[in-house]
Amino acid sequence: MMFWILLIGLLADVLWVMLVPTVPFSDFSYYHHLATQIAAGGPWGDTYTSVGYPIFLGFFYKLFGSSLWVAKCLNIALSTANNILVYFLLKKISIPGRLRNTFLLLFVLFPMNVYYNSLVASEILFTTGLLSVLLLYFSNLRWKYVGIGLLTGLNAMVKPFFPAFVLAVFLVEVLSERNFRQSLKRSGIVLLVALVVLSPWLYRNSKIFGEFCYISNNSGIVLYINNNSQNKVGGWMPAEDVADSLVKTPVYQEANALEKNKMLSAAAKEWIAGHPVEFVGLGIKRLARTFLFVGDINYALRGTALAVPSIQMFLAAPGSNWLSFFLFLTSELVRAPVFWLGCLGILSYSWRVLRGFFRSGGGGPRRINKEKLTLLITFLMFAGIYFITEGQSRYAFPTVMMLIYFALWRVYQWQDEMGE
Repeated sequence: MMFWILLIGLLADVLWVMLVPTVPFSDFSYYHHLATQIAAGGPWGDTYTSVGYPIFLGFFYKLFGSSLWVAKCLNIALSTANNILVYFLLKKISIPGRLRNTFLLLFVLFPMNVYYNSLVASEILFTTGLLSVLLLYFSNLRWKYVGIGLLTGLNAMVKPFFPAFVLAVFLVEVLSERNFRQSLKRSGIVLLVALVVLSPWLYRNSKIFGEFCYISNNSGIVLYINNNSQNKVGGWMPAEDVADSLVKTPVYQEANALEKNKMLSAAAKEWIAGHPVEFVGLGIKRLARTFLFVGDINYALRGTALAVPSIQMFLAAPGSNWLSFFLFLTSELVRAPVFWLGCLGILSYSWRVLRGFFRSGGGGPRRINKEKLTLLITFLMFAGIYFITEGQSRYAFPTVMMLIYFALWRVYQWQDEMGE
């Protein structure tokens, strides 16, 4: 059965890429052009944003040519790898056997997992790294924490926030094993190895400015445009539209990229400290934009005859393009219930973990299922980052597997080791 599910997923990915020739835009266009530049022997990007995905893509462009078809075929290969990784993860986590095929089929045909194959986006590669980290963490290999550190460092080159997974490891170990010293040691190994992996890039960036510079230095602008009194939706906005915008000042315009990042970060943190209630409100809106509101299938239709200028126009006149509306409706009929139920399941299980950890009985607090706890805390890691920084449905992509898991758990409420 597993073979046929994986084959169906592969066919769906191939058909989508062939029938919907999406054109890159925004970040996706940047990745394509930078990968092309790298393949031609040019610079490996600047210090503004992470370049792990363009470097990876550039290697294949060098081998097979700088074509969008190369990027999309690579996406299909990575998506197939992700489907296989989820199959093996299902053997490690607590889920009734009768639901494993349902889980796998839902994952491989999940709308985002299909239509992202036509995008030159970093999400699929990042998710490959994330699923690999989880599978390694659930293994019994002797040196697994070294391997997790290696993968954490490599995945941080794709998404600079991923070293936060070190904290996730620490929390899982503390809550499940209740051994602070051992937890600190294991998470410390992950952090140390990750820093070793990242050290060449950190050295390269720091050498450019003459002082320490992280993998990228765009965290300041992200914080600044998402945390200010003019931001009402918890999403992207032009930095120039912020009241008394820092980007319009001469001191900012004359600064280098690292100095600009520090200035924007300081301004954002000052606003957050002075507006805690507004910050929390924006954070909630960011999470809603990421996990609950209308999905991002418009990304996958960009540049095609099916594209619609905006979601608002799309919903206002669905009859103007019935096929695109059908794709949108089909996507939302799958995505929305899974995401809503998944979020409810996560809230419910979070409460069970807290209650089970502090409640004594029969010699102490109940033992927590480590694999399920890992999925929970990993999701909360993503949610915490998005709460502070920026919300958009694209960012939910790496958490699809976790949301499906907790959606099914919420529906079926199967027994686990921390049960009543």
